[in-house]
Amino acid sequence: MTLRWDVLAAIIGMALASYLCRAGGYAVLRVTRPPPFVQAMLQHLPGCIFVAFLAPIFLQSGWPAAAAGAVVLLVQARLRRLALSILAGVGTIWLLRLAGAP
Repeated sequence: MTLRWDVLAAIIGMALASYLCRAGGYAVLRVTRPPPFVQAMLQHLPGCIFVAFLAPIFLQSGWPAAAAGAVVLLVQARLRRLALSILAGVGTIWLLRLAGAP
């Protein structure tokens, strides 16, 4: 198997673009300080992105998955223990499926 030069150039170009985007963000934040509302937004952004990816999957998988997702959110919001909230969600969907939910 041989690697074509255009494929190698594309891989190297994408790696370089990814690195520059990441390093550029660090370089900008090293020189300037974002306002407090931007800092607060950046702290909550990973959770929002995670929910945005998972919400459609939960809703397409039927009400047991949506109920398990709601349990995960409630346990996490109340106790702030990630492992416990994951276990609660897995346990919820397991019990609902065991009880005969679709």
